[in-house]
Amino acid sequence: MSSTGAGTPHPAPRPRLARDPGTGPSARRRPLAAPRAHRSNALHPGAWWLWALGLGTAASRTTNPLLLALLIGVAGYVVAARRTSAPWARSYGAFVKLGLAVIGIRLLFAVFLGSPIPGTHLLVTLPEVPLPAWAQGVRIGGRVTVEGLVFALYDGLKLAALLICVGAANALASPARLLKSLPGALYEAGVAVVVAMTFAPNLIADVRRLRAARRLRGRPDKGLRGLAQVGLPVLEGALERSVALAAAMDARGYGRTAEVPAAVRRVTAVLTLGGLVGVCAGTYGLLTADGARYGLPVLLAGVGAALGGLWLGGRRSVRTRYRPDVWGVRAWLVAASGVAVAAVMIRAGSYDPSALAPGVVPLAAPTLPLWPAAGVLLGLLPAFVAPAPPLAETPSKEAS
Repeated sequence: MSSTGAGTPHPAPRPRLARDPGTGPSARRRPLAAPRAHRSNALHPGAWWLWALGLGTAASRTTNPLLLALLIGVAGYVVAARRTSAPWARSYGAFVKLGLAVIGIRLLFAVFLGSPIPGTHLLVTLPEVPLPAWAQGVRIGGRVTVEGLVFALYDGLKLAALLICVGAANALASPARLLKSLPGALYEAGVAVVVAMTFAPNLIADVRRLRAARRLRGRPDKGLRGLAQVGLPVLEGALERSVALAAAMDARGYGRTAEVPAAVRRVTAVLTLGGLVGVCAGTYGLLTADGARYGLPVLLAGVGAALGGLWLGGRRSVRTRYRPDVWGVRAWLVAASGVAVAAVMIRAGSYDPSALAPGVVPLAAPTLPLWPAAGVLLGLLPAFVAPAPPLAETPSKEAS
């Protein structure tokens, strides 16, 4: 006979807990498999910015629309794969819309203000406004050609790709964690930037809340009148939030500085300003053909002087860092992928510049160069090695 009676209920089976893909023996056997992100293994925000700046550098070296579209696709895929649900992560869509607006404005300028590119495929001839002799080279209206519009489209797409790369860094890197990684000399400026970036989502939320409240009351929320009725409460709330934040920061000791000798302050100012001047002069030398000999040494000297000034300026900061972010192997891989994309594009521009800057006269379809495209695909590495965002929590159902 069975040891359990007929009236004794069988114990319910224990639910099996879902295992995190980033834990367990399989994850230990694959050291580069991307785990789920948490506080101790989150990627350093500086790695995201280096990756995005590498993509932006690559975008600045080409006007090929196929390569630019590939760069935008790489940035969008990484953002979609590694973006969290934090407020700053929602800024990527705004940067994409801003990029589309830049393309539209560039095309409008080409239509109404003309284009320096001569073309034979005439679209329309607008009435031309006569201008004085001192405005030679500028025209309003006139001939609109297909070549001019294509040139404007390439130029606008290049700027849009730069904005989208910056938007990808904003969506992936936490502003608060980036502030912790700044040198002490830049801490005050970093606090101002982070506060501004934090207030922007709050302003958007206030606008949405007030517009919804006005619609519920049957009042207009569009047009000049609706803008005035919504804008004033939003401005008042922003001012109140700013005063409260300033009082809270003052109570917590923000803005305190250590006593530094006057000689150290003067040396810091000389090194910082001299370093910035050296960086500007060295960069200008690298961009010009005549200054290629002295550009790199001046640039390196300027960077060294600026770093020395930042190190000395950090002595005025009396803050300490709690649990600083660690620059690990995955951060190196993410940053290296962006640097590799930029290096491949710069190298391709030196031996095959026509592939990166397709001409529009005569009008021809652009081609996709193989090696630069393969280099751009290196930017997809963060989508596989960076820690994945944590799984979304599902709300539990209440027992009826």
